[in-house]
Amino acid sequence: MAPPAKAPAKKPDAKAQALKAAKAVKSGSFTVKKKTKKIRTSVTFHRPKTLKKERNPKYPRISAAPRCKLDQYEILKYPLTTESAMKKIEDNNTLVFIVDIRSNKRTIKSAVKKMYEIQAKKVNTLVRPDGTKKAYVRLTPDYDALDVANKIGII
Repeated sequence: MAPPAKAPAKKPDAKAQALKAAKAVKSGSFTVKKKTKKIRTSVTFHRPKTLKKERNPKYPRISAAPRCKLDQYEILKYPLTTESAMKKIEDNNTLVFIVDIRSNKRTIKSAVKKMYEIQAKKVNTLVRPDGTKKAYVRLTPDYDALDVANKIGII
């Protein structure tokens, strides 16, 4: 069985089409503009800035958020019990600790506050020649370093 025959498509009259185009050109609604070349002011080509989409991942690349590895138990290693440290406790109201090398003055101050419930006035640090960090924790006048040292078990 043969497919049904299609009726031939009617072509528009060529003369009428030409007259229509001529009329459009005369009226000015249809003009062919010659594309002008862009004037380049620089000899180097800079790629144009294109659309930058925000990242929208299908799944997280890390399964769990990293925990803070420097808590107060990790920061304060042990109190120092040398003669000079004992002198600091008695005379300057200062406790001396060996602390983690990665800790800073702010984290040392907060760790002392959490561990021993005391308020530190200021913290001085130094790195010893053996590579450990020493912290001098000066206590506020309302706390006595001798009492805190007895509570900790230094004396």
